[in-house]
Amino acid sequence: MANNQPLDRYAVFGNPVGHSLSPKIHALFAAQTGQAMQYESICAPLDGFARAVHAFRAAGGQGANVTVPFKVEAHALSDELTLRAQAAGAVNTLAFSATGILGDNTDGAGLVRDITHNLGVSLAGKRILVLGAGGAARGVILPLKEAAPADIMIANRTAETALALARSFGVHGGGFEVIQACAFDIVINATSAGLTDAVLPAPTFTPGALAYEMVYGRETQFMQAARAAGAGLRVADGLGMLVEQAAEAFFVWRGVRPQTLPVLAGLRQAMQGSGKDGA
Repeated sequence: MANNQPLDRYAVFGNPVGHSLSPKIHALFAAQTGQAMQYESICAPLDGFARAVHAFRAAGGQGANVTVPFKVEAHALSDELTLRAQAAGAVNTLAFSATGILGDNTDGAGLVRDITHNLGVSLAGKRILVLGAGGAARGVILPLKEAAPADIMIANRTAETALALARSFGVHGGGFEVIQACAFDIVINATSAGLTDAVLPAPTFTPGALAYEMVYGRETQFMQAARAAGAGLRVADGLGMLVEQAAEAFFVWRGVRPQTLPVLAGLRQAMQGSGKDGA
């Protein structure tokens, strides 16, 4: 990192945002790759997200991450959208340039990379079940589909919502009753049940299947039920997805892809016994 050079500024916008691990993750990425940048968290007013982003950009900001509840507003704020942001209908990464604001969504890429690279599970030819049909699910369907699975099923408490989302991506969907239609190789919990401990219907897993919980930092009811479903079942939380979506954003901004495994291992060790979650 060159001496006496101003640091490029980045930030994560949310409300609340004090719990965010993103500043720590990006500080580790910057140190690892020698990038002259700093990263902060900004709590934007609920009615002032766009103003806060424009002020940050005017003050020299180069880009930003966006977490709840502003991802849809970030989509509307963007002058240009990547294909994956268009598909997701939400933006979690903003890149600023002289020509405007580029909106991207790195959540799905982060999920796919965590499953395939960190966990070593191929998605090709697999039967995938996604629980939930809200923003978290919408953000990952396209990258999952691009990994060439045999089938993707979206299951939601409200069948109409799942069917509408499934039709938009050309996959299958329905109410929770469709969970019993077959056994699945990969089950991804994209509902909010991981935060509330609400009980979800139990899917049928194939031998050696992967149960993936997007929430991290706690043993959710979904994870407990999956562990009880049978020997050989793999269970993972979403910390790897968090780190990998951050790495994808880092690559969008800096053109450099950091090594995620050391960062993930350090965070996992530091978080043992904690209940943190967030972007």
